[in-house]
Amino acid sequence: MTNLAVPNAASSISAAASTTANTGAATSGTSSSAGSAAALTQTDFIQLLTAQLQYQSPTNPADPTELASEFAEISTVDGINQLNTTVSGIKSGDAAAQLAQASSLVGKQVTVSGNSLVPNSAGVATGAFSLAGAAQNATVTILTPSGTVAGTEQLGSLAAGQNSFTWDNGTAGTQYTFQVTANGSSGAAVSVTPYTVYTVDGVNVSDGTQTFSVQGTSTAVPVSSIQSVLGGNAS
Repeated sequence: MTNLAVPNAASSISAAASTTANTGAATSGTSSSAGSAAALTQTDFIQLLTAQLQYQSPTNPADPTELASEFAEISTVDGINQLNTTVSGIKSGDAAAQLAQASSLVGKQVTVSGNSLVPNSAGVATGAFSLAGAAQNATVTILTPSGTVAGTEQLGSLAAGQNSFTWDNGTAGTQYTFQVTANGSSGAAVSVTPYTVYTVDGVNVSDGTQTFSVQGTSTAVPVSSIQSVLGGNAS
């Protein structure tokens, strides 16, 4: 009599999983056998176990201990699948929360690294910068795209930290740059870090990456590049 028993329960599951993996690889041409085996569901395990019991030899039945082990494996796979579903839900929730938070900045002025000045339709532009120390006097020089001086702003004494200024003599559609010089009470120069100020028009989400569409440029601004929020509404 031909013995149809599978040598042991564990090898049965492994062999069936391998067969499933190889079939999946041949069908798709791109999936690896490990990837197909990892995709086995609880239903697949039940089918494999049923087939093993159906074709076991009456003279050499499956070991009950190994059957119990297989049931444990089924439970583990099911638990992992549920965990993956839960994690995916959490990630989706985080993305939604982040999108809602980013949307609250629409209409606000935000700063990013740079020294550009972007006038609005009325020719008004806002710039920002950070001072390493208090300044006795600070001067902003605005430059045209060609590098000529378009204007200056005397800001007087300023505290250390972030400061901002407004220039209302620009032309909409022209991107200017600015330079800030500052001196402390001793006359020594104070280090300055400039920031470009944009007014947020909208929030975009693509491939899980959030960006802002802003006034004055068609280039999207990554949310991660925002340095601070000035809080002013669009004028």
